Amino acid sequence: MAPDKKKYYQITSLEKGIKVLELLADKKALTVSAVAEQLGFNRAGSHRFLATLRDLGYVEKDENNRYRLTFKVVDLGMMVLNRFEIRQEARPFMQELSTKLKETVNLGFWNGEGIFHLDKIDSMEILRIDAPLGSYVPAYCTALGKAILAQMSKEKLNNYLSGIKLVKHGPNTIISKRKLQQELESTRLRGYAIDNEELARGLRCLAAPVFDYTGRAVYALSVSAPAIRFSLKTIEQSQRKIRDVCGRLSEHLGFK
Repeated sequence: MAPDKKKYYQITSLEKGIKVLELLADKKALTVSAVAEQLGFNRAGSHRFLATLRDLGYVEKDENNRYRLTFKVVDLGMMVLNRFEIRQEARPFMQELSTKLKETVNLGFWNGEGIFHLDKIDSMEILRIDAPLGSYVPAYCTALGKAILAQMSKEKLNNYLSGIKLVKHGPNTIISKRKLQQELESTRLRGYAIDNEELARGLRCLAAPVFDYTGRAVYALSVSAPAIRFSLKTIEQSQRKIRDVCGRLSEHLGFK
């Protein structure tokens, strides 16, 4: 079968409707004409998709005739997030970290390709890092991701590295696979990961892996803050706290 040939079960209209939702999620609000232009649809077809989504309650039209997503889409996302029992189990441990370190605490989940933010507790500081729930980030340039990658078997890590291209996101992103492997080995030995402005300029994170009862590390907790407040010295002083909390959470999940 040719790689670009449609699979027999694909519903083209459904595929196009999902593309409209994804476009609005990225662009916030667009007119019918703008949707048609950006997706390569005709205007009449774009209007039908938007009208249907509006009837179903997933989009609404503002006073400028632009369509935008409604909170019904958020409700769907929250229902998915709530299926992850780890959120309820991890919450007290996250609260403990938040109280101790006074910075934003994140719960990340490895889905086999990257990291999803399942939960967070925001810092009370005015200047803080805000990663939306459900947001997706690469694993190789985040503390959450590196904490998990460092615990992988050599075979799984090689499979992951062979399937990705390392792209520069922040000023210190590691884009050499050899250097990344060295960084992950150092991360494994010390028991915690650091994002030193690798995902974004001005952002530093500290993370440690969370193991489940099977011994797999598919979750991690991180503390993130602006680099001007979260120095490498502060990270070094904080690493024992996050390792301790993640260790106790792992035991709570049945890890021996």
